[in-house]
Amino acid sequence: MDLGKNHSNSSHCCLLCGASEIYNFYFDQRLTREFYQCQACELVFVPSEFHLCPKEEKEIYDHHDNNPNDPNYRSFLNKLGSVMIENLPTASQGLDFGSGPGPTLSLIFEEAGHECEIYDKFYADDKEKLNTEYDFISSTEVVEHLDAPSQTFELLFSLLRANGILGLMTKLHTQNIDFGGWHYKNDPTHICFYNPATMQYLANRFNKQLTIIGSDVILFT
Repeated sequence: MDLGKNHSNSSHCCLLCGASEIYNFYFDQRLTREFYQCQACELVFVPSEFHLCPKEEKEIYDHHDNNPNDPNYRSFLNKLGSVMIENLPTASQGLDFGSGPGPTLSLIFEEAGHECEIYDKFYADDKEKLNTEYDFISSTEVVEHLDAPSQTFELLFSLLRANGILGLMTKLHTQNIDFGGWHYKNDPTHICFYNPATMQYLANRFNKQLTIIGSDVILFT
């Protein structure tokens, strides 16, 4: 891992905050791709020349086994779902953003008495769902895939009503993680890696309260 080289090349600005002060962070020999870290918001990201094309990306997602009837998958999603449900008013209206090939978290919200629409650019690309406001938005294992995270977070926060909740699930890169041995960075569709400081940057940018639960549940309220 090389943390000593600083870059100010505008072609390699931070994908999230746009800062040009970035560092060579890691080179993945297996996938032959580079990782940079932003000095401002601390996002670790893969530059665009190493991103998969949409067809290649979708081929990987098509092999995901997202079965709504799988109790283990439901339990995994409930790490976020249960926390959000505890904080939602009765009969709230929400959106599951990046619902995947087998929408499941939306069903969990509906079973708890809430309405939940779904949106996914590959599997449920109904842009009308992005033209209304919601009491809550969930997004599980999505934000690590974003090639334009700044614009996506702008959109998601703009869709929240006053006092709305945005809930995310993504593995956070913390100081006790050896990035070189971290399995999460080996997925070629994973191109953004957030740590608590990055999430605090987002909370400050969008004037929200940040809560982090465990290693992968994040709430903005």
